Amino acid sequence: MVKIDYEKIVREQVDDMIAQISDRTSSEDIARIRDAFLFAHDAHAPQRRKSGEPYIIHPVAVARIIALELKLGPNPVIAGFLHDVVEDTPHTINEISERFGKDVAFLVDVVTKRKYIGDDGRKQENNFRQLLKSLQYDIRAVLIKLADRLHNMRTLASMRPEKQMKIAGETDYFYAPFANRLGLHSVRRELENLSFKYRCPDRFERLSLLLEQDQLSNSARLDDFTDHLVRILQKRGINVRTEVRWRQPYSIYQSMQKHGRDFHHVDYRHIIRLIYDAKNVTRPMGMPDEAASDEKAISLKIYSILTDHFKERPGSMINYIDNPKENGYQSLHIRLLSDQGIWEEIHISSEHMVERSRLGLILDYIEAERQDAAEGGSHARSTDYRWIDKFKMMLQDISEKNADTLFMDSVVSTLYSEDITVYDTGGNPTRLPLNGTALDYAFEIGKGEHAQYARINGRLQSLKTVLQHGDCVEIGVNPDRQPHGEWYAWAKTYKAKNFLKPLCHPEMAGRYRRCEHCKPLPGHEVIGFRENDGNVTVHRRDCRHVISQAAQQGDRIRNVLFPECEERVYPVKTHIRGVDRDHILQDIVTCLSDSLHISVNSMNIETQDEIFDCTVGYTVHSAEELRSAVRLLASVEGVDEVSK
Repeated sequence: MVKIDYEKIVREQVDDMIAQISDRTSSEDIARIRDAFLFAHDAHAPQRRKSGEPYIIHPVAVARIIALELKLGPNPVIAGFLHDVVEDTPHTINEISERFGKDVAFLVDVVTKRKYIGDDGRKQENNFRQLLKSLQYDIRAVLIKLADRLHNMRTLASMRPEKQMKIAGETDYFYAPFANRLGLHSVRRELENLSFKYRCPDRFERLSLLLEQDQLSNSARLDDFTDHLVRILQKRGINVRTEVRWRQPYSIYQSMQKHGRDFHHVDYRHIIRLIYDAKNVTRPMGMPDEAASDEKAISLKIYSILTDHFKERPGSMINYIDNPKENGYQSLHIRLLSDQGIWEEIHISSEHMVERSRLGLILDYIEAERQDAAEGGSHARSTDYRWIDKFKMMLQDISEKNADTLFMDSVVSTLYSEDITVYDTGGNPTRLPLNGTALDYAFEIGKGEHAQYARINGRLQSLKTVLQHGDCVEIGVNPDRQPHGEWYAWAKTYKAKNFLKPLCHPEMAGRYRRCEHCKPLPGHEVIGFRENDGNVTVHRRDCRHVISQAAQQGDRIRNVLFPECEERVYPVKTHIRGVDRDHILQDIVTCLSDSLHISVNSMNIETQDEIFDCTVGYTVHSAEELRSAVRLLASVEGVDEVSK
């Protein structure tokens, strides 16, 4: 067996990192970074990771992520090397302050977990509180923690399954959404997929294989199409580069769950990015000289050129340039019909937009650091970032109201991954989470307490109506109208939930073994969670309820077996869609009863214009039996789509 020279690997990684940042880092700071590495190297020398590797590999990897992927400056890089020193070795914050300065000591102190004796849920909540409190002063500490979490997720394979579930649950519950709200889309995507990989490894592998096959079968077609796009734009003086970005397994899985579709019926499993450098664009014919560097003008010019050549899907254009997402994302989205007769989603972006999509608000820090370096000031200062300001106000509000029991739920409710913009009759915008309701809007504009109804685009609607991007909304109020606990189920935002939570009636804790939300079957990937009454509830590993619980009370996670039992069956429903024909219902029932000996106990069918939609209810013994039923139903003549 070949012995691995970890010492050589670690030093080569540090040298490589320093070489890559040397053009933007002073020689004095390079010396401080090397000193921090040596300090951490000596401090962690006796320690090993769960994988058996020297512990110093972890802080070196975190420092590299901070320096090379997040592009932060010297002090965060130094703090990356030192982030576990105080927590895991005898060294103190005072030592770090004396040797590396107060700014580095502050960053290390924020990411150092406090000693806590008591319930694990409170311990984890205190860790989140400590981290989030730093947002009031400096967001760099949160970025260091994200880098730490990213490397831990990249190396999670060495952990026990229950530990994997705990860490993956925390990541999916808090860290990935938080990265997204900071505009760090690449970090968010990687965290989500690593979490999915360890929570639901079988499903992750199946979707990864399907995506790989999909990519192979479409690569030649997409190469031809993107080459055609490039040539069309070059003829008009606009040079672009293209990227075909395939959606990740977790994103595909979310679409399958949301729309009740199988993999092959998920729309837009990839997107095409057209990326231009605004500074180098040749002035297109008809565009004034002063507009040649205007990103909106160039994006719209590209849109105009492409829609002269390709059919645009009606209503598909989304202008995130004039109306950026709350995390700063900008681009122009359109859908075009390719030469092969397939609708393709196109994102038109400048290089600067792409960089902001990758780095989010860190770009503001990079620019601030450059300015401070030129002026000789300190770069540890806040930046003007809309969502961060709103988030700070929310944290302050929670603190003032002492809403301890609502803390994590309140925080997570603001970490939605997508937002929409709606308008009042005067055109004033309000941002809400995707699937936000008229009730959420009412609370956002201060009318929630006495709201009675909504007018959405001029039409009378109930307060629980889900709003769409671009809706014009009016809220009707009645001073005699009082909110009630039922409204809580409709609410998505912190403001609405925080107001309505006290009105909800506490539910009696049930003594059950199978989660009533995710309804696991034998053969599903499952995890157990110990309840307050001592019973263990079995959840699917993708259950949102157990992900939340695992993130906050990881010590209650249990590995469980959920075996198939011949005497036990579970009710399920399957949706079938296809082309109508004679005897289609008979064939559907026969394929289940003859091949799998499954008894159908309910059936609802609707036929319109030769297309049928059918929901079949039956019972199965296991997840594999359900999968077999779905495969058989998909093989029936005329059936186009089957979903669980």
